[in-house]
Amino acid sequence: MASLTNQPSKKSSRGGDKQGIKFARRTSSGKYVSLSKEDIEMASSDVSGDYMNYSVHIPPTPDNQPMDDSSVAMKAEEQYVSNSLFTGGFNSVTRAHLMDRVIDSEVTHPQMAGAKGSSCSICDGKVMKDERGNDITPCECRFKICRDCFLDAQKETGKCPGCKEKYKVTEYEDDSHEFSNVALSLPGTNGSKQNRNGEFDHNKWLFESDGTYGVGNAYWPPDDDEENGMHEGILDGEETPWKPLCRVIPIPSGIISPYRLLIAVRLVVMCFFLHWRVFHPNEEAVWLWLMSITCEIWFGFSWILDQIPKLCPVNRSTDLVVLHEKFDSPSPSNPTGRSDLPGVDLFVSTADPEKEPPLTTANTILSILAVDYPVEKVACYVSDDGGALLTFEAMAEAASFADLWVPFCRKHNIEPRNPDSYFSLKVDPTKNKSKVDFVKDRRKVKREYDEFKVRINGLPDSIRRRSDAFNAREEMKMMKHLRENKVDPLEPIKVLKATWMADGTHWPGTWITASSEHAKGDHAGILQVMLKPPSPDPLMGSEDDKVIDFSTVDTRLPMLVYVSREKRPGYDHNKKAGAMNALVRASAILSNGPFILNLDCDHYIYNCKAVREGMCFMMDRGGEDICYIQFPQRFEGIDPSDRYANHNTVFFDGNMRALDGLQGPFYVGTGCMFRRFALYGFNPPTGDWDMKNPKHNCTEEACETTPALNVSEFDEDLDVNLLPKRFGNSTMLAESIPVAEFQGRPLADHPAVKYGRPPGELRKPRTPLDASTVAESVSVISCWYEDKTEWGDRVGWIYGSVTEDVVTGYRMHNRGWRSVYCVTKRDAFRGSAPINLTDRLHQVLRWATGSVEIFFSKNNAFLGSKRLKILQRLAYLNVGIYPFTSVFLIVYCFLPALSLFSGYFIVQTLSIAFLIYLLTMTVCLVALAILEVKWSGVELEQWWRNEQFWLISGTSAHLAAVVQGLLKVMAGIEISFTLTSKSAGEDNDDIFADLYIVKWTSLMIPPIVIAMVNIIAIAVAFSRTIYSANPQWSKFIGGGFFSLWVLAHLYPFAKGLMGRRGKTPTIVFVWSGLIAIILSLLWVSISPPTGADATDGGGGDFQFP
Repeated sequence: MASLTNQPSKKSSRGGDKQGIKFARRTSSGKYVSLSKEDIEMASSDVSGDYMNYSVHIPPTPDNQPMDDSSVAMKAEEQYVSNSLFTGGFNSVTRAHLMDRVIDSEVTHPQMAGAKGSSCSICDGKVMKDERGNDITPCECRFKICRDCFLDAQKETGKCPGCKEKYKVTEYEDDSHEFSNVALSLPGTNGSKQNRNGEFDHNKWLFESDGTYGVGNAYWPPDDDEENGMHEGILDGEETPWKPLCRVIPIPSGIISPYRLLIAVRLVVMCFFLHWRVFHPNEEAVWLWLMSITCEIWFGFSWILDQIPKLCPVNRSTDLVVLHEKFDSPSPSNPTGRSDLPGVDLFVSTADPEKEPPLTTANTILSILAVDYPVEKVACYVSDDGGALLTFEAMAEAASFADLWVPFCRKHNIEPRNPDSYFSLKVDPTKNKSKVDFVKDRRKVKREYDEFKVRINGLPDSIRRRSDAFNAREEMKMMKHLRENKVDPLEPIKVLKATWMADGTHWPGTWITASSEHAKGDHAGILQVMLKPPSPDPLMGSEDDKVIDFSTVDTRLPMLVYVSREKRPGYDHNKKAGAMNALVRASAILSNGPFILNLDCDHYIYNCKAVREGMCFMMDRGGEDICYIQFPQRFEGIDPSDRYANHNTVFFDGNMRALDGLQGPFYVGTGCMFRRFALYGFNPPTGDWDMKNPKHNCTEEACETTPALNVSEFDEDLDVNLLPKRFGNSTMLAESIPVAEFQGRPLADHPAVKYGRPPGELRKPRTPLDASTVAESVSVISCWYEDKTEWGDRVGWIYGSVTEDVVTGYRMHNRGWRSVYCVTKRDAFRGSAPINLTDRLHQVLRWATGSVEIFFSKNNAFLGSKRLKILQRLAYLNVGIYPFTSVFLIVYCFLPALSLFSGYFIVQTLSIAFLIYLLTMTVCLVALAILEVKWSGVELEQWWRNEQFWLISGTSAHLAAVVQGLLKVMAGIEISFTLTSKSAGEDNDDIFADLYIVKWTSLMIPPIVIAMVNIIAIAVAFSRTIYSANPQWSKFIGGGFFSLWVLAHLYPFAKGLMGRRGKTPTIVFVWSGLIAIILSLLWVSISPPTGADATDGGGGDFQFP
């Protein structure tokens, strides 16, 4: 086996011990072979006979410069790494399996693993390729050689195996010769033509421009340049006036002022009302009064927690034009227009290909790969927590189809860039499309996408048939071996039912038939760079080698990495939070984007400029203390009436906008752009950084930015020697932290930018990947890496709650960071939501259980630090307290029925004071709802749907969450939840088929009982009042009104129980009927009818048996 652990590389030389990686050359049959030195010499002598006495000497010209062997080696290393599947884990060697094919279909894009290419003249390996997929021949004799053989020849003799001459020149040029590693400094703002060193700046004069006179590229300014103060041509960055990237749009005072006034009025009236209720008890039914007043006091407290944080709602807007001018526009210091934007790592998480269809995940990946952001700055990471080969090959198919889909989107400016959503649009596809070949291109891409869907949907059967065939072959081999040895087996031969990859080797992850070390909770860590990092400069396509003419389109694709962390029995893998932390560590070593955008597998990018919108906040003045940008969640496939408030617009357009005016919105699990530095558990930039980096002896120009700091300088309590205790033993991970912090700073283009970076620092090309770097990323996703570290406690996503998203955001706010809510004109992301009643209740149950866990943990906002603002603290308190409202809500929903059964009301008499208080609060509530609809943009119907589902969930899922949370806290009983299914209903003709499916769950019992008891109570009280000698209609009207109020809120729930054709499971009626009868008999037994009412009824006294 050939070992490459001693090969030099830029990344591996940064420090620390290198991981041991074992490589093997794989033949076309799928076997691993290791060629000896004699084999290589023999093969090279046989092949190179024709070139023995033939040599070509090409003089060095500007287009033909001597090759740097180390740069070619690094490019070859990156090519080799991208074609290898890395596996490893606890107490195991990290292995790199070279794959000659990743999927059964043909792969053509040069960045993709398993791309088709020429064969090496020495072995069966693939030759090295450039960014276009063309063969790289390191020697002038054009001898085709793979990366392994090239490194062996370079290390042993330094001669080409073909011509036996020293490696000299090649037509391949390294990117480092085209771009200086040192960013050019920007000219001064005083209008002089000198640079900062006092020398004449030729770059400003030798720049091509429009409308000026000159020879060649010589810039000749107009004569009136001094008079007008401006000239034509491209202005440098420091000559343009400073413009903000975003701004706050306050709510009109005509709306927000009455809104705040009504909140104050209702608060005062509510206090007087509760005071009146406390001091005016119902002497006839003290028990009824006591229950009602207790519930009302709690409701008042809950209303304060929910309403007070809404005092300061804001809207925000961004300016993408200014962002482009600052970071992407060509200038004298950046003639090529290479982007200065920071990198972004996008995370997509999936766990079960059965509940999260691979086609859905693949469409999400395609929308990410086609995002409108500098290609070389984007890296996509897919976390497959199930370790399924189905997901792996589906992602490989998506990467292959991206070769066609992404350039098509760029050429014709397609929106949305999820192919399934795009081809499902009911609008005219030719609208706003100016290119004549659009219709032809769209037809071709649609045909290719239909074939792509067929391949994805056929992957389960394809993998199963392939595995059965290989397993049968292995069984036949074993039988043949036994026959040759004349062994007659007494028992049938048993062969492990393995799952096989397309190249004829075992899948290292989860097998279809689970086996030891190949099950969902027991498999090695897997990492595959499916699309290697692109070249730093645009790579235009050609007209010949594609289905569509892409000669004017950049065909590069962002980096795509498949990750499945190691899982072993006995380890707590911490569900989604653990998977996200594994991605944080792996991405820090591979790409180290200063910003991280995480998406669920069913949430795709609906607005291709969404990343740029978020970057406007991060890169603007004051953006250095923003920990994350939260985008609203928008959903597709919801029924038009939104029966169960799936859109949740009151929360996303109301509560979140209001929090944006405080310390920032909550983190809600998906559609969030994080600052990587904030995820590492550090505090935001403060004045302490200035004390650690005094600028007493520096000039004005040198003091514009704060230099990059060491890790220990970010946190005074963190010792360099204690880095492994917080972040683990990876040296590469520790060294990436200050780099991510520095690259995530805004530009120092304004005096108010305290912690900025100089322009041009991020234009340098990315360092190519090497084997030791990828091996390090495999080691940090092992199951043991987090042992005795602060991952999940202070660093990364926080563990200990099923709602890890809210806790993670709370920890950042508690350290003094702030967040921003980014509402774009075109929805940034769209996803799916469960429209089935049972699925929706289970989803709410999981959220509410997480809130109960938060309340009983150290993440309770009562224990927050001083850096957490008061109103923000109230909002987080409400997150932990709102499930407990269900206890009082259920009691209050039974009160109208109890009032009707007993003949008493919550007040002794309907006095004028009670009615005035009640009417005033009701009017204020309605007015507040109308004004909230005005400033939030929520429709009144959506507000009413939210109120209805608040009562439905409060009487079902929230109560169960309180019980489960208490069981976990008091008895230590762990709670397990199943994934919310993302698959559609079986009825393809009706996209809302899931809406009508009735799936029984115990969560339905409380709302059913409440509805049945109130209906029976209305009937009993109505009949009793009619046949009574002295009917008391006032008490019946009071109790009947509140019963109808409860039933009106439960109407969507009752409609959901009816199903499509009004059919309800028999168990529903059995349970609800029995419970209603028992409660009715119990009440009659407690307070039997007496006196004239019973006699007039025509019957004797009833005795409870």
